[in-house]
Amino acid sequence: MEKVNQEKKEKEFIEKIVNINRVAKVVKGGKRFGFSTLIVVGDGNGRVGVAIGKANDVRSSVEKGISKAKENMVKVQLTEDYTIPHTIIGRFGAGKIILKPAGPGTGVLAGGPARAVLTAVGVKNILTKCLRTRNPLNVVYATIDGLKKLKTREYIAQIRGKSAEKL
Repeated sequence: MEKVNQEKKEKEFIEKIVNINRVAKVVKGGKRFGFSTLIVVGDGNGRVGVAIGKANDVRSSVEKGISKAKENMVKVQLTEDYTIPHTIIGRFGAGKIILKPAGPGTGVLAGGPARAVLTAVGVKNILTKCLRTRNPLNVVYATIDGLKKLKTREYIAQIRGKSAEKL
C-alpha cells in the first residue's frame, strides 16, 4: 500500500528533459565521458523546480536531476486564467527573457527551454521573447527568475494590509 501511494505522488509531477550534454574529462589513459542533464519538474499548478544532474550515464544523470529539481521547487503566482499577472523580465548570466501575459486561447508562445518551464508550472497563455542568448541553461534559469519575481494584486494588498480593491 505504501508503494502505491509513493508511485501516485511521483506521477503527479511533469518532468521535462531540456538539454543533455556529453562532457569529457581528459586523463592519462584518454578521455572519461560523462553526462550533464538539465531537468525541469513542475506540478502544473504553480510549482516548478530546475536542476542539473551529472553522472557517467544518461539515466543516472536524469534521475539525479529529477530528485534535485523536486528539492528546489518554487511557488509561482498565477492568475485564474492560467497566465501571469504582469509583464516581467527575468535575468540569469547573459540570458534575458521577457514574459508577457496573454489572453485566453493564446497558448504558450515560447521557445523550447522557456516552454518546458512554463508548461511544467501550469501556464496556459503567455508570450515570451529571449534576448541576448539562446543557451538553454541561461534561458531556463532566467525564466525561473522572472517567475519568482511575479506578484498578484491580492498578494501585494495582503502585504500592505489593505484590500485588493483599494490598490
